Amino acid sequence: MRISGLCAAAMLATALPQPAHAADDFALERYFAGKTTATGHFGAINGTSRDFTVDLTGRWKGQTLTLREDFRFDDGSRDTKTWRFVKTGPGRYQGTREDVIGETEIRVSGKVATFTYLVDLDPSEKQNIVRFHDRMRLRPDGTVLNTALVTKFLFPVARTRVAFSK
Repeated sequence: MRISGLCAAAMLATALPQPAHAADDFALERYFAGKTTATGHFGAINGTSRDFTVDLTGRWKGQTLTLREDFRFDDGSRDTKTWRFVKTGPGRYQGTREDVIGETEIRVSGKVATFTYLVDLDPSEKQNIVRFHDRMRLRPDGTVLNTALVTKFLFPVARTRVAFSK
């Protein structure tokens, strides 16, 4: 009996060791606990373009993931944000961050997490409130890709892309 090339390749792929998290469904507390790094890009329709790196430190305690994000932008500026995700059920979390208006609900289905939230990009008296529509996908190589569309008054105004790795 002869095995086709495609069949043989599929059998070989399943025999190779898989990266951590690759075989599991996506769980924020499993992926982001401990140290994580990321690189990203933000691009807006007004020409604003920023590349950045992020060092993340996650701590899972009880039902809460505290995720500190230390940003370094290509222009030399830095920023720190801290997410708090509370697990509310299987594949569900409530999230808050200091610049997020209200809360966000995160839904995880398989290897994909989706959530949307409001952010004031200019916390001075003149507000600049936009909505982020995030989609995080756990990839077969164990990295997570987060893509987000940013809207204002329902119109797309920016996109962001962040690649996380352990």
